[in-house]
Amino acid sequence: MLDTFLREQSSFTWDTFYSDRNKAIPFFVNAPDENLVQYVKQQQLPTAGRVLELGCGPGRNAIYLAKQGYQVDAVDLSSEALQWAKDRAKQQEADVNFIYRNIFDLDIENAAYDIIYDSGCMHHIPPHRRIDYVRLVNKALKPGGMFALTCFVENGVLGGADISDWEVYRQHSLRGGLGFNPDKLKMIFKDLHAVEIRKMLDMEQSSDCFGNSGLWAALFQKKE
Repeated sequence: MLDTFLREQSSFTWDTFYSDRNKAIPFFVNAPDENLVQYVKQQQLPTAGRVLELGCGPGRNAIYLAKQGYQVDAVDLSSEALQWAKDRAKQQEADVNFIYRNIFDLDIENAAYDIIYDSGCMHHIPPHRRIDYVRLVNKALKPGGMFALTCFVENGVLGGADISDWEVYRQHSLRGGLGFNPDKLKMIFKDLHAVEIRKMLDMEQSSDCFGNSGLWAALFQKKE
């Protein structure tokens, strides 16, 4: 009921958003997140195994992980985004299993993944779905596995609405995506160990990595 309540107030669709590949959107670049590259290079992630990316968009992070030797399942509910991701993967000869589905409709075995990555998905999830998101992460991740995400800084340069969960429903809107702070992230993922929460590093557009200080980079580990 609440899903429908919020959806009926907006004409926005992710397929429309991704339909113009030349749009001046910062994360449309064909480069992985700088924090993800750091996690791999510094071996903060397992050096091999299965990865689940939630809300993969045009696939830049999934492709990077596949080229590092991981077995990658990448999920998105936009057919436009996934077609773009498949085109990129073909060009770069990367083997990624792209899945067209809502993340809450996934049928995942317990402890199936060594790594879960989310670059910009969670801050678009309404508060009433947050508990489902946390359950998904806890179910899918192996003991000792790593969960990493990027999400909006409250009132950051990319947005990040600084409103209460109640205001989401009062205003009938996520206002482009919810902002978070480190304390709130630790509270949401209280069942996981917080390894690191920092702002992403700003990267030049010509760089081989994407980074913007309007986003948090957070790394958590599931307890053994």
